[in-house]
Amino acid sequence: MKEKKKEVRHLILKVRISAAEKEQLKKLQQASTEKTISNYLRKVTLQKPVIVSYRNQTADDFLKDMLDLTKQLNGVGNNFNQAVHKLHTLDRIPEFRSWIHEQKVVHKQIVQSIELIRLRINQLYEQWLLK
Repeated sequence: MKEKKKEVRHLILKVRISAAEKEQLKKLQQASTEKTISNYLRKVTLQKPVIVSYRNQTADDFLKDMLDLTKQLNGVGNNFNQAVHKLHTLDRIPEFRSWIHEQKVVHKQIVQSIELIRLRINQLYEQWLLK
């Protein structure tokens, strides 16, 4: 494969702009994939394509809500696990034995539901990242 020679730029072009114009240029550069204002200006000036990233605010808001929901679901699952574990210490009392057995089924259903929700949120997140 042929190595591309790095082009040495030794000429300087000076342009005077106001502070407001610089801020506007900085915002435009940050909205693009260019890392520096110089590269951004060079491409725009020479009419080369500039890749502009686009963020969908509704999708960002949805993602934030889903991540918050995931944290809440994890908290509910942890609290429920702790409660069931504590109830197992009461296993010696006959009245609690049947109740504990019934709660094991409920516990299993809740954990499965939380896991399904978490998997679906992760799938949506992965799909969103690819767009």
